[in-house]
Amino acid sequence: MTALEPLTISSNASSGSSDGSHPAPRAIDFSDVRKHYGNKTVVDGLSFHVEPGECFGLLGPNGAGKTTTLKMLLGITSPDAGAIRLVGEPIPARARFARRRVGVVPQFDNLDPDFTVRENLLVFGRYFGMKHAQIAALVPSLLEFAKLEAKADARVGELSGGMKRRLTLARALVNDPDVLVLDEPTTGLDPQARHMIWERLRSLLSRGKTILLTTHFMEEAERLCDRLCVIEEGRKIVEGRPHELVESVIGCDVIEIYGPDPLALRDELAPLVGRMEVSGETLFCYVDDPQAVHQRVKGRAGVRYLHRPANLEDVFLRLTGREMVD
Repeated sequence: MTALEPLTISSNASSGSSDGSHPAPRAIDFSDVRKHYGNKTVVDGLSFHVEPGECFGLLGPNGAGKTTTLKMLLGITSPDAGAIRLVGEPIPARARFARRRVGVVPQFDNLDPDFTVRENLLVFGRYFGMKHAQIAALVPSLLEFAKLEAKADARVGELSGGMKRRLTLARALVNDPDVLVLDEPTTGLDPQARHMIWERLRSLLSRGKTILLTTHFMEEAERLCDRLCVIEEGRKIVEGRPHELVESVIGCDVIEIYGPDPLALRDELAPLVGRMEVSGETLFCYVDDPQAVHQRVKGRAGVRYLHRPANLEDVFLRLTGREMVD
């Protein structure tokens, strides 16, 4: 085993068998899955699939059922109905076997603060039955991947938030997984750290890894995901490629207008705009002809505006609403 093996394309992630007669199973397959806690339905007939080598986003507001979905996928919680397969294995019946081929980055870091960076990697490898010498041979490449070579002997408490997330990601690669499950991998990070994580994730995708990603950062989903699914109250409300969803759900430019009285602006601009939304002090105008709106608000005292293409955040907010959900 060479030091670069954690980052190579696993044969399990290939598109088919050597003779091309049998395509590889889907990396993840959810079919009409349901989960209830008492009288509350948390996941309600959810179906989606993830192909090998794909980055798939699972998006939704707080309380939409994303965490429960991940717990069922990993065999931590059993579904009440439906079928789940992970790397071809039925879940939860063979979750222990499937997990051998899966790496997990939880929403909150659970690194051992008593260990150094190197020791966190060494100890984690033992959970997969790897010998000490085998893990030690992989550690240099994992440290290089996470850009933590200079921090190998530092304790976790000495690391920045971005370093901890990179270490958690490197730790998830110890077993050379076919599938990575990432639960909000960049929450709480500054822009520089977030972009570094994105670059590392793109490198994994280029090596044939499969990624299931949950995130509240729409830019993150737009940059990384081949396809995504938006869920609300445990139900799928839309699925598709990011740019296709932007076109089908929004399909025009957006003008954001900031002013002291957005409701009055809404009434004034209503004859010029097909669809509008107010959120706080901002009026969102969805326009096919932006020039008429520009002429009406340009130079007006106390009013600022931004004209931009529609994006995935517009899709998300249009489908799930702009009200805060606790």
